[in-house]
Amino acid sequence: MASRKTGIRGKAAATKQTQRGSSNVFSMFEQAQIQEFKEAFSCIDQNRDGIICKSDLRETYSQLGKVSVPEEELDAMLQEGKGPINFTVFLTLFGEKLNGTDPEEAILSAFRMFDPSGQGVVNKDEFKQLLLTQADKFSPAEVEQMFALTPMDLAGNIDYKSLCYIITHGDEKEEG
Repeated sequence: MASRKTGIRGKAAATKQTQRGSSNVFSMFEQAQIQEFKEAFSCIDQNRDGIICKSDLRETYSQLGKVSVPEEELDAMLQEGKGPINFTVFLTLFGEKLNGTDPEEAILSAFRMFDPSGQGVVNKDEFKQLLLTQADKFSPAEVEQMFALTPMDLAGNIDYKSLCYIITHGDEKEEG
């Protein structure tokens, strides 16, 4: 009888710990962000079973026009979840990825190095050249992808304060 009580208590403690762990991931994001993640999860969960599996990933890629995704790549994605990828695990994975982002002030400080006059902008062409040639070099496609989301003025200057906000908080323009 004693072992049965211990087993029940153990299950209750494990359930409580799981709830606490998952509630922490929900507190990392604002409600609007969680809703966006839910929509993304729903788009990927093609068979609507609440779990992202290999066939869901394959179908999602197919809809995006990429039909020949290597099995190893799909397997690697699924391995990141360390088990079935339900919405909580999906959110946790994004939380882990986004948690590695530098604080907004650190990113602003880096941009200020390229803005000696303190105007809050850097020249797009000069910045592009730096991205293509320095440190962890960007590919031309990566630069163009980044610039597609980057706020710029008519003179081709990057509003780096707005860009830092987008990097650390997401693109607020999408919210309606």
